[in-house]
Amino acid sequence: MRIARTRLNRSLGGDLTLFLFLLAVACFMSLPLVYTISNAFKPLNELFLFPPRFLVRNPTLDNFRDLFIMLRSSWVPFTRYVYNSLVIALLGTGGHVLFASMAAYALSQFRFPGSRQFFNIVVFSLMFAPQVTTIPNYLIMARLKWVDSYLALIVPAWGMSLGLYLMKQFMDQIPKALLESARIDGASEWRIFWQIVMPTVRPAWLTLIILSFQQLWGQTGGRFLFSERLKPIPYALQQISSGGIARAGVAAAVGLIMMLVPVTVFLINQSNVVETMSTSGIRE
Repeated sequence: MRIARTRLNRSLGGDLTLFLFLLAVACFMSLPLVYTISNAFKPLNELFLFPPRFLVRNPTLDNFRDLFIMLRSSWVPFTRYVYNSLVIALLGTGGHVLFASMAAYALSQFRFPGSRQFFNIVVFSLMFAPQVTTIPNYLIMARLKWVDSYLALIVPAWGMSLGLYLMKQFMDQIPKALLESARIDGASEWRIFWQIVMPTVRPAWLTLIILSFQQLWGQTGGRFLFSERLKPIPYALQQISSGGIARAGVAAAVGLIMMLVPVTVFLINQSNVVETMSTSGIRE
């Protein structure tokens, strides 16, 4: 009996239809980004037009110039705010990826008493909104005397359950035979972790870097940081843009500046995430 083999193939019309559909979806999803950029360059008279205009008609840099003047008049240098945000975001993201990866490796590759229950607790913790843990976090930081220090924002970021859950789900897909062969060849667990496991789950920790950095970059530190010299840049920009209608243009410029860094981090890692997602499949 001869079985006819059919080759799935789209026609030129089908490819064109799919391309136009994806193009329309991409244009629709880019509208908030375009609108934020357009608002940052609008003069005040265009910001208060009704109905509002989507694109700027008379672009100007007055909003950024006013923002620069306000930042120069601050008694804390603007570079100090940038430094604070970078310290919090970089150390928090690095620690989160490192500790989440090591804990996920232990939960995924080893069986010890209480491992399943521990992971169930991690999954259950994902159901809680950050607002629910605000008071317990503050009490813990106050008991440790970490209030009004970088540690109050950095250390809790290391223990976020999302990273542990994401890394474990990826590590569960690594074949046991691959790790067993490395152990037979005499590789230590530390070497297996760094040279085999981490390169294999590269999509997971690249995605985790994006999510963690975006969250920490937007931290204002209002609940834990009280000294002006420790405040991050979102706090400074938020205070500047909260001056009412007269600072609407400055607020639009602030929105663009706050968006640029996370978007840049995402664009840098996006190609790596997509590439490793398509080439990291390993099967027994």
